[in-house]
Amino acid sequence: MSTVETNRWVEGPYAPLPAEVVATELEVIGELPETLTGRYLRNGPNPMGGDLSKQHWFTGDAMVHGVRLRDGEAEWYRASWVRSTAVSEALGEAPAPGERHGGFDTANTNVIGLDGRTFAIVEAGGRPVELSFDLETIEHSDLGGTLPNGYTAHPKVDPATGDLHAICYHWALPHLQYVVVGPDARVKQVEPIEVPGSPMVHDCSITESWVVVYDLPVTFSLERAMGGSSFPYGWDEDYGARIGLVPLNGSGADVRWFDVEPCYVFHPLNAYDDGDTVVIDVVRHPKMFASEVLGPDEGAPLLWRWTVDLNRGTVSERQLSDHPLEFPRVDERVVGRQHRWAYAAELTDSGRRVGYGGRALRIDGPTGDVTPIDLGPGALGGEWVMVPNGPDAAEDDGWLMSLVYRPDEDRSELVVLPAEDPTSGPVARVLLPNRVPLGFHGNWIADR
Repeated sequence: MSTVETNRWVEGPYAPLPAEVVATELEVIGELPETLTGRYLRNGPNPMGGDLSKQHWFTGDAMVHGVRLRDGEAEWYRASWVRSTAVSEALGEAPAPGERHGGFDTANTNVIGLDGRTFAIVEAGGRPVELSFDLETIEHSDLGGTLPNGYTAHPKVDPATGDLHAICYHWALPHLQYVVVGPDARVKQVEPIEVPGSPMVHDCSITESWVVVYDLPVTFSLERAMGGSSFPYGWDEDYGARIGLVPLNGSGADVRWFDVEPCYVFHPLNAYDDGDTVVIDVVRHPKMFASEVLGPDEGAPLLWRWTVDLNRGTVSERQLSDHPLEFPRVDERVVGRQHRWAYAAELTDSGRRVGYGGRALRIDGPTGDVTPIDLGPGALGGEWVMVPNGPDAAEDDGWLMSLVYRPDEDRSELVVLPAEDPTSGPVARVLLPNRVPLGFHGNWIADR
């Protein structure tokens, strides 16, 4: 496997693993809460080889990492490639079943539980890929024939219904798609949303009344595509920037648009209704893929609050914090509702370059104030998932979970923090046999 010194997205803590891993009887420092019965799963890129000098961070072959917890023990850790056509060919296997869509079948961005099943998911036209409990690839799925095109990496689950709301895109589609998937993993609704170009829409938000659409100036570039780019999207100075509100479960034709200052948002923190306004907290990047084309590195991303006045048709924009961060999460039970607490990964800053990984951050919902959580010398944390102690537990009564890389040992561990007081340190650390490359998103999937 070759690495190239000039492409940091495939080196150091980002460097891919050379093979799949299965490990059992994992060492635990501390005590795992016995209520945690399920799997912590996380997806991310793990390119299999070749010339990586122009490897875009977003397009590397998918590898899902999982830790199985039960009865206070860590039963196994697995790292498994998601079988795209290219991965299957490289491993000498027959292609995984299922129709491909959009010319891209590398589902490397998120991994979710739905209808008692496990799906690796990605944006820009790829199908969800169903995985077994042990993370083996089952099939590329069109959700029982109900999904007409590709899907997204970031559906939002409505706590009231269990429906998944998503905004999907593909360069060949003449519009965006608002897609609603039921808890039974079947599509309930597909609505076109007209936009003036072909924007990259990485995520969305929901409230109790609206779906929030991010129509921002990173768009499909024919020039980059013709030049061989595996992810041909870039900053478009002339595109403009706006957010749209579509009625939840409503028609895309009823979208209302509101202009904002040019920027890019990969990940909103949350959104909620507040009388005649809609409050949207986002991690705002000043630009994206303007000069750095292989990964997100165009200035520090900061937490901002956009307040949409539905009567005046205006948006007020306010920076909440000067602390660089990414991968924000709230307790899934308050998605689309006013939240008290949120969590994120600190971004380390080395000159102009922003490093993805650092301390954990606890965010005060009303104010946006940030409390850093020390993870140890040089430790690099990722996205933090909040697992409540029960359906009626308080918003900070539960556990925060993330993979943390320790450079001094060159290996990663699953860290469990008490949500009520994360600064008190881990209640448990599950030691893994290897480093997990810095990657993207995951979730706790409890046993049914």
